[in-house]
Amino acid sequence: MSAASNPHTATAGRASHDWTDHPAWLRYGAAIVLTLIAVWARVALAPADSGGRFITPALAVALSALYGGLGPGLVSLALGMLLVNFFMVPPYGSFVFQNLEEAFWLNTWHLITQLVVVGAIALMQSRNRQLQAADRQIRLAQQHLLDTFEHAASGITHVDTRGRLLRANQTFCNMVGYSKDELAHLSFQDITVAEDIGPDLRMLDEALTGARISYMLEKRYRHKDGHIVWVQLTVALVRKSSGEPDYLIAVVQDISAQKAAEEALRTSQNLMSQAQKLANIGAWQADLATGRIGNLTKSESFLSFPSNEYGIKDMLDMIHPDDRLRVMALWPRAVKGEAVYEIEYRVVLDGHEYWHSVKAEFERDPQGRAIRALGVTQDITERKRIELEFQQLNATLEQRIRDRTRALRDAYDELESYSYAVAHDLRSPLRIINGFAQALREDNPGLDTASQEHLGRIMGASKKMGELIDGLLKLSQYSRGEVQRENVNLSAIATRILEELSVAEPQRAVEWEIEPDLLVQADPALIEALMQNLLNNAWKYTAGVAPARIRVFSREADGGREFCVSDNGTGFDMARASKLFQPFQRLHGPSEFAGLGIGLATARRIVQRHGGELRAEARPGAGATFGFTLGDPA
Repeated sequence: MSAASNPHTATAGRASHDWTDHPAWLRYGAAIVLTLIAVWARVALAPADSGGRFITPALAVALSALYGGLGPGLVSLALGMLLVNFFMVPPYGSFVFQNLEEAFWLNTWHLITQLVVVGAIALMQSRNRQLQAADRQIRLAQQHLLDTFEHAASGITHVDTRGRLLRANQTFCNMVGYSKDELAHLSFQDITVAEDIGPDLRMLDEALTGARISYMLEKRYRHKDGHIVWVQLTVALVRKSSGEPDYLIAVVQDISAQKAAEEALRTSQNLMSQAQKLANIGAWQADLATGRIGNLTKSESFLSFPSNEYGIKDMLDMIHPDDRLRVMALWPRAVKGEAVYEIEYRVVLDGHEYWHSVKAEFERDPQGRAIRALGVTQDITERKRIELEFQQLNATLEQRIRDRTRALRDAYDELESYSYAVAHDLRSPLRIINGFAQALREDNPGLDTASQEHLGRIMGASKKMGELIDGLLKLSQYSRGEVQRENVNLSAIATRILEELSVAEPQRAVEWEIEPDLLVQADPALIEALMQNLLNNAWKYTAGVAPARIRVFSREADGGREFCVSDNGTGFDMARASKLFQPFQRLHGPSEFAGLGIGLATARRIVQRHGGELRAEARPGAGATFGFTLGDPA
């Protein structure tokens, strides 16, 4: 705040006026007018030839000098002498004195006295202006001090020797949340955290006894709303002229943000240190000029280094001889910038072997020369031990898997042989039963109706048994052998199968829709059997629907491509879908639809052999949709 903008300073500067406050034309004009009035008054009050002709002009000179300064005073002096000597009595313009000696002494004495008066007035005014200027400077300086006190970025307080707050600036008020009126009734002890009062009072006592003239400390204030304010306090003692303590000036800097940052940094460092210990990581730097390596995290406690500083040669001596050449080959190349320094090696410390994983980056000068390396070392001994155990376990598991696979293959081959043998052994009695039943019917045409029916049931049961055996063999056949993937056109296979079904049952009116160019990578024979089962299923279960519709299409499902066979046939209840793909499990009775219950089990086995999945969606009376994927050809 400038003096001009402060009303108190402005009033002080204008308290006393002088001729410098008036324009020149007004000052000189006033001098002339005053002089003319003074001469006129002299003539009007007394005869012109009486004594004291210069009295009123002398008064005009003094008034002109007081009002206008030195120049107007001299003008009034000259004009007055001219008028007194030549225009006071007629004839005007002629010298009015008869006695020249008298005229000389009167004019001389008047001139000298008026010059003294004008000079004294001018000197007095000059001194007065100087005093006014000095007063303005003092008041301006006082105002600047007040402005500095009030608007300082730091809090400033004056405190008496007992701790009572005499005055405080607005910054301090904002800092602690109290108004100036409230602080006037408090001491610094009232707003200081209890634990911090003691150190402050001890230093204050030292200052009062002369042991120190000032002191600085960090302390905590309790804000009016209750939160803590960290401050840095700088206190200076002001003494009276007699040397006795007068009051203290305290400059208070809010360092709460700094303290919060320091606490956050400490927390971060502790967390970093803890993380490094948990991860067995140590940071280090290497001065390439001196060849000295220094650990930055005192990592010897968990990396087993003998000290926090050592030479590059000492480091090489700690490296296992079998790994030392690799390190010596990589380090120079990394220093030159030709390779990345990232390596795993063993170190031998106190007779124990440790594995370390080391990474480093290099600081370089403007010419590209490496001057310092910054790196981290991690103890990976436990990981290496686990890797070794895994390698040994993998080797054991691989052998066990080979043994189990061989045993499983042998068991599978034995089961397959057993299946063929059982099928062959079962076929022979079935053929005999069926043949004798047929012979009895042919050799005994006179058998009664009941006997004929019994023979028919025997022949039907043997035929059904044969079909079951064929189904088992077919299911077994689709479970063995390698899957040979080729380009297969599902659209063409579906079209051919449906055309064959239409020829076989020309009385059926079935509409079908096949999406063109459904190309897959799959085993052609297995895909042929898959589509046969699914389309035969759809054809069979639409027998009682008019019009019957069968659709073959593809769609996106779970991020892949799914191929679907859909119909509008009988459908089924999804609550019973768990039995759908089990061999010989049927959701409809033999009287409703013919079949063995082996088709969908076979379809699922084929899809699984391709690494895919077969699933069904259906509702009773609303048809069914069977969707399958064929896995990744890779």
